[in-house]
Amino acid sequence: MGFQHITFEKRDGVARLALNKPPLNVLDIAMMREINSVLEGLNDDAAHGPTVKVLVFEAAEGSKAFSAGVDVSEHTADKVKEMIEVFHRIFRLMDGLEVPTVAVVGGAALGGGCELALFCDMIIASERASFGQPEIQVGVFPPLAAVALPGIVGPKKALEMVLIGDRIRAAEAAQLGLVNKVVQPEELQAAADEFVGKLAKLSGAVLRLTKRAVRVGSGVPFAEGLAAVEELYLGPLMSTEDANEGLAAFLEKRVPVWKDK
Repeated sequence: MGFQHITFEKRDGVARLALNKPPLNVLDIAMMREINSVLEGLNDDAAHGPTVKVLVFEAAEGSKAFSAGVDVSEHTADKVKEMIEVFHRIFRLMDGLEVPTVAVVGGAALGGGCELALFCDMIIASERASFGQPEIQVGVFPPLAAVALPGIVGPKKALEMVLIGDRIRAAEAAQLGLVNKVVQPEELQAAADEFVGKLAKLSGAVLRLTKRAVRVGSGVPFAEGLAAVEELYLGPLMSTEDANEGLAAFLEKRVPVWKDK
């Protein structure tokens, strides 16, 4: 399928979705529909076996920002309902996606662009990157950030970010737990490739189950969370060919051969 506002490719277990409206990659309804089309396809693929091990969100070459946010002209009364529905579908689809997701942020991630990055499981950022939710400064608030950000940076910092709208630099974002790794700008692509490559070398089936384990064990009482993860470990995980292959390979002192199932 051809896209106008994004690029998408799948290779060697890695799916890459690049926002392709340089220089600022402003998210409009048409672009968001293309993103949703990709995510729908990945969710459908998951039902037929783990052909993708990791999904990467990045900015296309020539971009000055990861994304400067959602198109303000589509916040008007006649378009806002459609815009919110299409935009939030991105996150509903990502929430159902079992593969790990990684955002590669080289410049500004603001507004809806920040929400897209923070909703990814992990973020690799350039020292030049910045993150912010400036919606309050134009008289609105960021719904997705209001829900997801407190669990990442804590309620006090989340309130500061959405109530004041200032940007934070990549180094501070890393200290807050929003960003996993910060590198020099010229090292970003190599660092991201190395990070993603570590995931791509592992079992796709086990990666998905491990992500599920973190989810089901989070935000619930300890005993309940541990019981849920135990059930996942003893049932779905130990039923995979790859769990048994990995354990056997370790005992036999050889490199495991993953079947991704």
